[in-house]
Amino acid sequence: MTQLTTIGFDADDTLWHNEQFFRLTEQRFSELLRDHAEPEHLSERLLDSERRNLGHYGFGIKAFMLSMIETAIEVTDEKVPASIIREIIAAGQEMLAHPIELLPHAREAVTAAAETHRIVLITKGDLLDQERKLAQSGLGDLFNGVEIVSDKTPATYRDIFARHGHGADRAMMVGNSMKSDVRPAIDAGGWGVFVPHGLTWALEHAEAPDGHPRFHEIPDLGGLAALLQQI
Repeated sequence: MTQLTTIGFDADDTLWHNEQFFRLTEQRFSELLRDHAEPEHLSERLLDSERRNLGHYGFGIKAFMLSMIETAIEVTDEKVPASIIREIIAAGQEMLAHPIELLPHAREAVTAAAETHRIVLITKGDLLDQERKLAQSGLGDLFNGVEIVSDKTPATYRDIFARHGHGADRAMMVGNSMKSDVRPAIDAGGWGVFVPHGLTWALEHAEAPDGHPRFHEIPDLGGLAALLQQI
């Protein structure tokens, strides 16, 4: 067995709540544009904008704000009032200022893992926002490294685990996204541990690599310590 030496942790919706604030803001967005589009149709248009804009804006709250503004322009045939644009910007600013709330067992899991392995925070999103959330979490000093990346691919994990450990084949990635945390880490040669969250962005869904010897699923971070003892 290859000895596991390095553990990567995702941040949003793995260590702390995140997606719920996007959902609440989307509901507010729907109310602002209720005279122009049905909620379901508006949600579909917004998701299309987000998908289309990933290559331009990346991930995070600022990208979400821009996609909402673009969607508002489209569904109103370029007649969206400035007051609605102002409301969208205000909603995004509220998201950027919202205090974080750690998920159950997050602190205990990171603390325990740090005693036996090198640990690295690997997250997507806006640099300033992710740095703010990490500082508020109180977990920052536990990590041997922090990587805020534009996307999570097998190449991303191979590079990070080569710099922060002994290579991807001796590393594990823990997160709530099958698409970004689990599958690319396994494809890079490492372990992928899925920690499901009740709310997951549609663009983060992917099929589980069932049957792969390096794929594991735990109900929450409280199960990580026991899993590490098995590997």
